[in-house]
Formats: sequence, C-alpha cells, structure tokens
Amino acid sequence: MSTDTGHNSTSGDGTWAVNKESLTDWGYRAMHGSIVLSKQIVTGFYAEDIKYSYYSGCSTGGRQGLKEIELYPESFDGVLAGAPAWWTNHLQTWTTWLGKVNANPNGTNTAAIPATLFPVIEAEVLKQCDPTDGLVDGIITDPNMCDFYYDALLCTGTNTTACLTPAQLDTLYTIYHDYRETNDTFIFPHLELGSEAQWFVLLGAAGPASLGTEYEQYFLNEGPTWSWTEFDYSIIQQAEANDPGNATADDFDLSPFQARGGKLIQYHGLADGLIATGSSVYFYEHVMRTLAPKGISLDDWYRFFLVPGMQHCSGSVHDAPWYFAGTSRTQTPVPHLTPHSPIRISTTNHLTPPRCQSSRRNQLLPPQHSLLLRRPPRRPPRTHGLDRIRHRALLAHRNKMAQ
Repeated sequence: MSTDTGHNSTSGDGTWAVNKESLTDWGYRAMHGSIVLSKQIVTGFYAEDIKYSYYSGCSTGGRQGLKEIELYPESFDGVLAGAPAWWTNHLQTWTTWLGKVNANPNGTNTAAIPATLFPVIEAEVLKQCDPTDGLVDGIITDPNMCDFYYDALLCTGTNTTACLTPAQLDTLYTIYHDYRETNDTFIFPHLELGSEAQWFVLLGAAGPASLGTEYEQYFLNEGPTWSWTEFDYSIIQQAEANDPGNATADDFDLSPFQARGGKLIQYHGLADGLIATGSSVYFYEHVMRTLAPKGISLDDWYRFFLVPGMQHCSGSVHDAPWYFAGTSRTQTPVPHLTPHSPIRISTTNHLTPPRCQSSRRNQLLPPQHSLLLRRPPRRPPRTHGLDRIRHRALLAHRNKMAQ
C-alpha cells in the first residue's frame, strides 16, 4: 500500500500545507484511511481474513508508524520504525534554529563554519572517538563514550586553514549540545559526534534549510515573506499550541497496542545528520516512564536499537556494517540496506523480526542503551536520575547477553 498523504510535492516544498485538509491528511488521516481501504482490498482478493499486518517506515515513515499505533492500535501487529520524525513541532523548529546557528547569508559571520571544514571536523572526531571502544576501525560505537577535546581543532601558528577559530569552536560546541530555550527549557537533542558527513543538509547553506523555514511559513501560517531571522522561542510555542495536522506522535501510552499483542522495533543511526538520534532516545524513555507505573515492561514487545555508523535511514560512515531485513527479503547480509516499502500487509502467520548483520562484529547496541545528554567537555558524567536508570539497563542487558 502507498499513499501521497494528501498532497504532491518534493521533500523540501511545504507550500501545500496552506490547504488544511491536506495538512490533516499528511498528519495522520490519509495514512489510516489507506490502511483501512488496503485491508478491505486484500481481504476481498484472498477471500479470507488477514492474520497479521506489518508496517515498515523510516523518517516521516517512522513517525507515521508510531502515530498510527498511538491513534489506532489495532492497525498493525508489528511495526518497524526507523529514525522517526515523531516530534514534528520541535523537530522542524529545531531545524530552523540549527541552520540559524551556522547561518552566513552575507559572508560576514565569522563564527559560521563553512561546509569545506566539515570533513576536517569529521576527521578529528573520528581520531578522538573511534578508539574509545577499544578497536580502531573507522566506526564510533558510542559517541557518548567520547570526551571530545574541542581545542584540538583550534587554529595555531602552524595551522591556519584546516582548523577553527575560537568563535567557530563556540558554534561547534552549540551544534553538539542540546537546544535549550528560555529558563533552560529543553527543546530538542543535539547532533552526535560522528554525524558530520550529513551536515551539508542542515548546516551547509547560507541559511536554514527549507525543511525548517517552510514549516514556519506554511504549516504555522507565518506567510511566505517570513524570514528565519525572525525566529525566536515564540515560534516553538506556536508550534506546540497548534501542532499542524496533529502530526506529532507524542502519546507515550502505548499500552493499548501492547495489550493486543503488538510488537514495536525502533532503530536510529548514531551518525544521523538530519534527525538528532537523541530524539528516539527521548521517545523510548518517555514510553518507559509512562508504562512503568502501570507495571508494563518494554523488553518483550518494544525493542529500541542504536546503530553505530548508520546515517539517516540509509548510508553508512566509513563502511560501518548494518543490515535490516524484513519478510520476503533475502537473509544474505547486504550492507546499508533497509526496507523502504512504507506498508506491508501480509497473510502470513509469523512475524519475522528485523536483523542486523555484521561481517566484522556486532554493531547493534543493546535495546536498553541510550544516550546521555552531552556534557560540557572535561566535566564528570552525571549519575543521578535517569542516568542511573540507563546505566542499570545497560549493565542488565550486558549481563544477560553474557549468560
């Protein structure tokens, strides 16, 4: 099954959102209506009831899968959600903010980092962070293990070109740290160490990408003359209040989906340069917080994986091996492959889980593993609150795997 979600455009074109019916279709309605109709067609064609229905999608497709089971838990028996763009009203506004951080429309912003220096940053990150897992192989297994020393990139008397000025280092520090607003209000997680190869999309132009600015212009009705230079906290507050198309998939109570036997697998690449990996961590942890008081454990029905070296939905940094397979796909390891068909409706009687295969070693981090909010350099890690929960969960998984 496939759907245009109520409009026809390119990925960077948001002008269609002025049509509010199309916006609602995009948010959730077209997806659900297409599922219902597709099931009717399949049932009629085979003259028998569908036994199991499966879904696979990444990015917006991942958001659609999560939104569907939040609103209609009976739609699918199994969902594979990759790098989901679930936090729409914060993701799109963060995209604008991030582009504004490194904007240089007139060539006069000396703190802006030109795209020509992204490879220089990437090389230094790899140099410092690759060895932290005990194996130098071009893959950063866990960016959170790396206490990155920013000043290694500082321009000196012997290096004045492949380097960053103090002002540019401040910009880099901002990119690698969470977006927080008035009164230290958390808005969105940071890009990870190791994501630099994809920075050209959100950080490589003179101003913010249209993925952000056209959200403000057309989804929030600021109008085509609105400029990213006008961006401030009020835009985020407006996005939270309106949530155009009811698109944000932030109903963390997945107990109805769990109660009917649904299975959810979520993954996110640790080298994703388009959607901050920590947003998936945030989603997983808030589902855990919501369901734990109800006595519902996640491990037997909801698994979350962080994939070292994986970029946004596809692609790989330094040939990091990963492979997600689904029903009807070959089990031969194929690097950098994930199923892109948006919806699978099947009459099979079993669920084939996604697989991650590696020719070198297991590059799939434990499902309970999650990222700590990145601390300032040279400061001891925090050990209170959720950090202790993450630490215990990681140790428990490692002990289980060792048995």
